[in-house]
Amino acid sequence: MNEFLLARPDAVLRTSGVRATYSDPRQAVAALRRTTAPRLIVGALPFDPRTAAALWEPESVLHTAGPWRPAALPALPDVRVVAEIPSAPEHVARVTKLVELLGDPANELRKVVAARSMVLAADAPLEPEVLAGHLLTRHPNAAVYAVDLSAAGRAGETLIGATPEVLVARRGDRVSLHPLAGTLPRLADPTDDAKQAAALLSSTKNHDEHAFVIDWIRAQLAPVCAELHIPDAPELLSTEQVWHLATPIHGVLRDSSTTALDLALLLHPTPAVNGTPFAAALDAITSDEPWRGFYGGAVGWCDDDGDGEWVVAIRGGELSADQRVLRASAGGGIVAASDPMAELAETTAKLRTLLGALRCELPND
Repeated sequence: MNEFLLARPDAVLRTSGVRATYSDPRQAVAALRRTTAPRLIVGALPFDPRTAAALWEPESVLHTAGPWRPAALPALPDVRVVAEIPSAPEHVARVTKLVELLGDPANELRKVVAARSMVLAADAPLEPEVLAGHLLTRHPNAAVYAVDLSAAGRAGETLIGATPEVLVARRGDRVSLHPLAGTLPRLADPTDDAKQAAALLSSTKNHDEHAFVIDWIRAQLAPVCAELHIPDAPELLSTEQVWHLATPIHGVLRDSSTTALDLALLLHPTPAVNGTPFAAALDAITSDEPWRGFYGGAVGWCDDDGDGEWVVAIRGGELSADQRVLRASAGGGIVAASDPMAELAETTAKLRTLLGALRCELPND
């Protein structure tokens, strides 16, 4: 199939067919630099950069302005939760151990993103385009994505979700990012919700978590950017489910040959989905979460001019080839000051992005 969809409020990119595939992103970068370069490369990067990517050159491309509006939006089949990996108590226990570890001065880890999954079973096939349409209806300001994972050796599987986070975008020599880190769930009462937003903005723990991400981005981009503009403090960004601390970042490239895919590979995975230090956090996560796959990865495109955009593959899941099993995942950044029960509530709120579109209730809701 090898179909790709990235629908943002102001632009939509859809492709079909495949001319060439690249499970190694370095091969895709090399292809873009050839004189006979592909016009466009699309796809997804996995969370762990040591594993296979799902990148390809499509046969046909439709790039349009404005929001995507599906021609029809059939009802989704009934879906139920059949497994939690790990269970809620197991997740709390893991976070408790991580908090103890992160508080030990002798330990090099300072932040680890701990995730959990819910496995959903559908009564009939979940068509990716239909689910993407329902996600877009509920989350019109998000970047809705649906990416075939066949190029990574996972024939017929689809990565799908609605993310609020831009990893990196490049237009000419201009670079922009919008990292998110530091989160609290939204509350139903408007007064309480406003207090929750204010609490996030004044939270030392969440500011520390956010700072790890900004410091990483600054260190990675400084060598390739002649100018880099990073605000002194984050701002608030809201989705239907959560409040985030967010920092809009802008830069100017030193070398115009640095492509959007180069930048994505340079930055990914940031401490927003991984942790810090980079290698230690990556090893800790892949040891505890061998299932992570493309959750916390990146979805995007890069053209033969080097322009492109990559978003962080969160608020979504991986759909099986028969379209009847969907694994939804969500995580939270754990630091020494984290509260395990609050971290459980955060992942629950994030899971509602996908489960809400499916009209699927979480256990114990």
